[in-house]
Amino acid sequence: MASSHPTHNFHIPVMGLAYTIDSPIRVAQYGISSVISIIDDELVEKMNAFYSKKFNLPYKEITKKAHDYRAERITSYLNLADTIVKDKFSKFKAELSESKLALENFISTLPHKSDFKEGLSNLLQEGAAFKDHIKAYLETHLKAGDIDVNIMTKVDKDNFEKGEQLPTAFNDAHASLRGFANSNLSSSVVLSAGMNPRLYSYFENFKDFFPDANGQLKKKIILKVSDYRSATIQGKFLAKKGLWVSEYRIESGLNCGGHAFATEGFLLGPILEEFKTKKSELINDTYEVYVKGLSQKELVIPEQPLELKITVQGGVGTADEQSFLLDNYNVDSVGWGTPFLLVPEATSVDKVTRDLLANAKEKDLYLSGISPLGVPFNTIKGTSNEFHKQKRIDNDKAGSSCPKKLLALSKAFGAEGICTASKKYQDIKLEALESEKADLSSKAYANAKAKITEKACLCVGLANASYLENEISIKGQEQGVVICPGPNLAYFDKEVSLFEMMKHINGNASVLSNAKRPNMFVKELKMYIDYLKNEIETMSEDLSAKQIKKWNAFKSHLFDGIAYYQDVFVASVSSEYKTIQEELQINKEELIAVKIPELELA
Repeated sequence: MASSHPTHNFHIPVMGLAYTIDSPIRVAQYGISSVISIIDDELVEKMNAFYSKKFNLPYKEITKKAHDYRAERITSYLNLADTIVKDKFSKFKAELSESKLALENFISTLPHKSDFKEGLSNLLQEGAAFKDHIKAYLETHLKAGDIDVNIMTKVDKDNFEKGEQLPTAFNDAHASLRGFANSNLSSSVVLSAGMNPRLYSYFENFKDFFPDANGQLKKKIILKVSDYRSATIQGKFLAKKGLWVSEYRIESGLNCGGHAFATEGFLLGPILEEFKTKKSELINDTYEVYVKGLSQKELVIPEQPLELKITVQGGVGTADEQSFLLDNYNVDSVGWGTPFLLVPEATSVDKVTRDLLANAKEKDLYLSGISPLGVPFNTIKGTSNEFHKQKRIDNDKAGSSCPKKLLALSKAFGAEGICTASKKYQDIKLEALESEKADLSSKAYANAKAKITEKACLCVGLANASYLENEISIKGQEQGVVICPGPNLAYFDKEVSLFEMMKHINGNASVLSNAKRPNMFVKELKMYIDYLKNEIETMSEDLSAKQIKKWNAFKSHLFDGIAYYQDVFVASVSSEYKTIQEELQINKEELIAVKIPELELA
């Protein structure tokens, strides 16, 4: 039986629609787990065709004429990825057992504190029996990385056929879940962007999410959460239905890629501390509810709570930070997203966009309002999407043709929904703004217009990089590429190989050219202070006592976070900690200077 311990203590989180669409096919043979976004069935189908041809495997197109085409496309691609990964994994094990050079290279990428690495190194010293012993050891200890999938719970648009609304099971997220549930994979679905009770209830339709006769799960649930309270609420909601959350994936509220879900001033370190101190409580309380949920369904009840992992991601960039997260917070794995956008062997990015990323500086990375979801979105200046979008605005043709409609979630103009990045939506809004122009200052008018037209077509923009990289034709309106790196990208300035990045993560080498990089916790703190200042400066509606109370609480939580870090990073421990203390003090003084407005008495 293979070891249950993963080969690596890092993973590659989902990035955009396309950037990790084939990451498992690229890296799983090395034991690296990664996450595929499965919401865009059109992209999934294109990748299915591409990889079937590349690996000379049978392919049968699934057209929109099929009754359940969304789910079927996803199932087919995931099964293909599973087949390819298993074959590549088998070949990689054979290569390691036959080539000492290949084995030495692989060993150099592994963590220092690794029993697996130690075992391989010992076998490397053996003579004639090397090949047989290595082969047997790899069969027992090396496991392929997981092919996990991601579903943004809010991206669950109702679908229609000839004007008639289809049953809820055909909603986008529901169909995506069904596609994964029907696949051959034994892996996890990562649920992000908050709670969707209707989608969570839909899990009950699939036996793979419930324990088998041996109390084991074939398919697991991972929840991406921002705090402990959210984890307990969602975990127990699922447990009541007999569904176990196998991992809570904690992500920095702001120091991350893609959509940024800011907390109320709670920083990553204190959040991780709470999970660390209350993990046993979380497991036992949830297990109690879980047993009742399984009993009501008359299903097998595991005698002990199932495994529960705590992982973290968002802004990590050095081996020291990786080690600190693992050692200080006892997390099971650390997510490295943005840095892997500069690793061609790991992620799907076209050459032009990858060059843009490599040359990015701090000033080029910003939290934008381009997402139709109305959630702040991390992106970079100078993308091809930005160019094409501005060109349409300048020609009075703002908005997208909206071919995929994945984010057509606004019901403002009808039951079928509309996307705020679409030309149809923006035309209506711009026309309404024009009728109010006489009553607005030129600045107010310009700001209102920019707010309408800044929305970008993420459905197309986040998929195009993969088409461009793989020379797959792109039809329809020219949208260019949208990419969503986190602020951490500013400190990574060149393409690197997969093994170089693995060595960097584990402290065996460094890919950073400039040593002047703020600690990940300090960086997040600064972002939260800037976020608060921006909230106060851009407050457009009438000031209320509720809003003032919220800002004061936000500021207070940041002060608590600073005090926590001052205790954790004791200055005498190392020169790095001394620097962190100095930066914490600078940020504290900046926070003290932030003035919360007061209500003026009439």
